[in-house]
Parts: sequence; structure tokens; C-alpha cells
Amino acid sequence: MLTPMASLCVDNRTNLMQYIARVQKFPMLSQEEEVRLAKNWNQYKDISSAHKLITSHLNLVVKIAMKFKNYGLLLMDLVMEGNMGLMHAVKKFNPDLGFRFSTYAVWWIEASIKDFILKSWSFVKIGTTQAQRRLFFSLRKIKKRILQYTNRETLNNEEIKAISNELSVSEGDVIQMNYRLACKDQSLNDCIKIGDDSKRELQDMIPCNLVSQEVTYQNHEEKELKETILNNALASLNERARDIFISRYLCENTQTLDELSKKYCVSRERIRQLAEQAMAKVKQYIQSESLKFGLHA
Repeated sequence: MLTPMASLCVDNRTNLMQYIARVQKFPMLSQEEEVRLAKNWNQYKDISSAHKLITSHLNLVVKIAMKFKNYGLLLMDLVMEGNMGLMHAVKKFNPDLGFRFSTYAVWWIEASIKDFILKSWSFVKIGTTQAQRRLFFSLRKIKKRILQYTNRETLNNEEIKAISNELSVSEGDVIQMNYRLACKDQSLNDCIKIGDDSKRELQDMIPCNLVSQEVTYQNHEEKELKETILNNALASLNERARDIFISRYLCENTQTLDELSKKYCVSRERIRQLAEQAMAKVKQYIQSESLKFGLHA
């Protein structure tokens, strides 16, 4: 029986960065290795082969989970759910079909994460049909595309109608989902007493700019991840380039080209060139690493 192993599990002492550092140590597999391990699992139920297949793709789960980081849930929870999908993919994978395991696993990982999000989001079912599920996971992206060249943050009637046509749902579904995404509901039909007699539904009382503890913690995780990427980018520079970069761009009291040219006994122009080269390397590193985790650099 294939069960969760230590590599997939976390506790309260494990944060996102520690987990990512841990899973990045597992080596990637060649297609030939994937086929061999998958056949060992399918034919002989060899647990060690299944575990190697899983651990080599844990980083893929993190990357996919980052795509869903804006749904108000802890990233580590999304990662753990994605890991369950990864395990299911291992059980179902047929190596004789000829494609890479990662291609097959993506569907199971995303499906597991999406189901978890839908179950976590509301007491009211958000996705009762396939079209409504698609609306839930597509609306933010479509809304951003529509509003990117406007000064508005809200959709007008024509835009709501266009979205309903694009996703084959009613305009009412679009309006309702847009509200839920803007303001994560918590038993929104619950009534609370106002004054002596009158009652109002909780949904009428919740401000849409309310930031949950989960979102705050998630933002902290993302900030920590970005800081680690920057530190790793700086570590990739040689000592002189790193010092010039920090002195020119990161210090509160930045040093001038003249000051650095005297320090390193080279011309001002050479310092300028070294600073620009260091900046290009740092930018390239950050962009590459950010893409791995679905971050905006």
C-alpha cells in the first residue's frame, strides 16, 4: 500500500522555505528511469520505486500550488493536497503510453488542489456544475484581462455578459462568483441581530477589504520566498560584483561611482559596467526562480 512518507509531511515547525529546500534536494529522473520505476511499482508494488517517482516530482507540486496562492488558503495546505494528487497519479500512471510522468501528474495535482479549495471556500457549494467550477478558477484571470486598461476595479453589465457567454454560465452566476472572490464568505446566510429587533445577514456586514489571517500568513510566506530568491541571486555573484551591486542599489546610503572606483582601483566606467552586469545577472536569476514558483518578479 502506498502511504504518505516523511518527505510529504510537515508539522508546525516546518515552514514553506524549509520544505522547498528539502524537496529541491531530490534528483530529477530521466524518462528511462521513470519508466523503470513505474513498471517496478505497477508489476511488483515496489514501494521504494514509487517513493523515488514521487520525491522527484515534489517540486512540481510546489510550482503548481503557487498558481493557486490567491485563494486565501495556506500554501502549505495547498502543497499537501497537491502531494495527495501526486500519489494518486503514481498509482494510475501507465508507463507504456509513452509520455512523461509529469505530463500525467499535472492533472491529478491540480484536480486535488482545486477540490480542496472548493471544499474550503464556503459552506455554500461554489461548483455544482463543471461550468461553475471553471468560472470559479477562471474569473480572476478574465477580470484582470478585461480591466487591465481601465481605471476601474469593478465589472460593468456588458463585461459581465461577455464573461457569462465566454464561460457558458448565467450573468447571475458571474455576479455571485465575483462577490465571493472579492469577499470570502463565511456562512454568509447566517443572520445576526442589529439593535433590538432587526436582523441582517452576515454577508451584508462583511467588508470586502477584510484580510484573513490565512491571507496575511500567505503573504508572509511569499515575501519570505522572494527574499530567499534575492539572497540566492546575490550569492551567485562573485565577491566584488556582489559588493558593488549592494553598494549601488541596496544600501540606504548608496556609494557613488567615484567612491567605488577608488575602493577597487579601477575607472568609474569600469564600476558602471560591473554594476550593470551584476544587475543583469540578478534580474535573470530572479526571473528564472520566480517562474518556478509562479511568483511575479
